[in-house]
Amino acid sequence: MLSTEPIIALATPSGTGAIAVIRISGKGVIAVVAHFFRSVRGKRLSQQKSHTVHLGHIVDGARIVDEVLVSLFKGPHSYTGEDVVEISCHGSPYIQQQIIQLFLRNGCRSADAGEFTLRAFLNGKLDLSQAEAVADLIASDNEASHQIAMQQMRGGFSDEIKRLREELLNFASLIELELDFSEEDVVFADREQFKSLLTKIQNVLKRLIDSFSVGNVIKNGIPVAIVGEPNVGKSTLLNALLNEDRALVSEIAGTTRDTIEDEISIGGIGFRFIDTAGIRDTEDVVEGMGIRRTFEKIEKAQVVVYLIDATGFKENGASLKIEIEKIRNKYPQTHLVVVANKMDALSSEETNHLREQLPNALLLAAKKGTGVEDLQEKLLEFVNTGALRNNETIVTNARHYDALLKAVEEVEKVQSGLAEGVSGDLLAIDIRQALYHFGEITGEISSDDLLGNIFANFCIGK
Repeated sequence: MLSTEPIIALATPSGTGAIAVIRISGKGVIAVVAHFFRSVRGKRLSQQKSHTVHLGHIVDGARIVDEVLVSLFKGPHSYTGEDVVEISCHGSPYIQQQIIQLFLRNGCRSADAGEFTLRAFLNGKLDLSQAEAVADLIASDNEASHQIAMQQMRGGFSDEIKRLREELLNFASLIELELDFSEEDVVFADREQFKSLLTKIQNVLKRLIDSFSVGNVIKNGIPVAIVGEPNVGKSTLLNALLNEDRALVSEIAGTTRDTIEDEISIGGIGFRFIDTAGIRDTEDVVEGMGIRRTFEKIEKAQVVVYLIDATGFKENGASLKIEIEKIRNKYPQTHLVVVANKMDALSSEETNHLREQLPNALLLAAKKGTGVEDLQEKLLEFVNTGALRNNETIVTNARHYDALLKAVEEVEKVQSGLAEGVSGDLLAIDIRQALYHFGEITGEISSDDLLGNIFANFCIGK
């Protein structure tokens, strides 16, 4: 799968900008670029040191295409481990394409998605877990997801897995050695010490597996459904949370007939807010479809914000409490936050009555933005950020999660085998399987199909 032919791609977003960066990697790329580069100081590009930048022009025959900066990174001290040249040109799409087409006609081919990072992996610059973190880092849109991706890219997760694999591999070697001397009944691996190691590995694996529930929501955002009867201020609350007029607001009940979604970062954590159609009995076909979608969104949400109109609580309080209890019973696994809106319109007596009837409800006035911060703080309570604050390893990748589940299953088989006193050859089979699943994570064991699937999700130019 390892190819050294020169590849080229735009490394910055397509479109017009101040500058654009074109990346080229592969065997002989410095000589290829040197043929079309004219330094303003008459330097020969092929004779320059690695990690240097040079001002000049890209020329096509007698025609000057653009004034550029050319950065040299000589292998193996480059991102891909090969010779890499990065051309910083002016950000005109026309100029970008002229330069790329020039090199495509002269020995380069267009890079596939993620091919630069794939080459970095194949050349030993990154392991597979670190390579996947590159894509997560590019996609990170809040502080928490950025922090996790940076830790993984710097090898935090890989180092932990490699340590476990190395310790298990040492004992596996001793078990295998015993098989060579089976006729002499020699024991090289201390069984009690081995049991302690397996317990330690099991605990670490389970901690990593448990972290996935946090890592997954940090990576993908926490879905929060805003529900309630029509005209209680759901769209106004969404706008207050987003600090923009994202949803249409009207005094007419039933304005929102479909779900509206948007994402914001609160305390470094991504939340996906879903403004839903008001829940009520209706003969309107379109509104009815919106209400059905509301219940679909509730089923998928991790948090439900049930909004009530505080001004009508005195008359409708009993029925509202019944509806709240229905939601709580129907979705027991979902966090439910009851929020009373339009509190600014209540008298002190009405406010005290509402507090008595709904002691756990958050009180706010969405139109004025009062109490919105209290709701944000409440939402953060549902995210266990302790591991993030302590800079612990957090698993965010479903492929890693699956491999960890399989690894802990094999470790438990080895533990059972030791307890039952099974022979070394049977223990060795389960140990090898556990080692295999560790290797799947870091890429020490991988297939072309697996690599193709992973790197196909990268952007072109990375």
